[in-house]
Amino acid sequence: VQDNSGNTATCSATVTVNDITPPVAQCQNITIPLNSAGNAVANAAAVNNGSSDACGIANLTLNQTNFTCADVNGNPHTVTLTVTDANNNTATCSATVTVLDNTPPTITCPDNISQNNDPGVCGAVVNFSPTVSDNCTYNVLAVPASGSLFSIGFTTVEITATDASGNTATCDFMVRVN
Repeated sequence: VQDNSGNTATCSATVTVNDITPPVAQCQNITIPLNSAGNAVANAAAVNNGSSDACGIANLTLNQTNFTCADVNGNPHTVTLTVTDANNNTATCSATVTVLDNTPPTITCPDNISQNNDPGVCGAVVNFSPTVSDNCTYNVLAVPASGSLFSIGFTTVEITATDASGNTATCDFMVRVN
């Protein structure tokens, strides 16, 4: 500071600038597929839809990231994205996560079966079991079913495995009753 006579004096001051403005959180809905083990992971970057902050985004987090077969074919799941800026201000938004099971079951039919007729019957009761696996639950339908009475001759058996999402796999084999 200088007065009219040319005398001067100085002092110092500290100015602190505080960022009190929260970021702008912007979300988008996502769809994620289950993997072969029946798990899916949603990540914050996929849900983020251009969130911003004048001082920079430090962190993005979701309140739920892990999903399983139990999350398929139900209502979509609402997740919350938390956006934290470089000065620890936060904002949130919500998005919908839809979980899909696109993986069909795998099925292996038994080898062809050749069997003699049951005593006193013009056919044989034939039992068989396919090998089936899936990342989620499944149902198996065999036509004709295991344990059925098969007539003399050749019969084609078709086996279909269907999971809870409607994905299917089929195989067939022959039963010969002599």
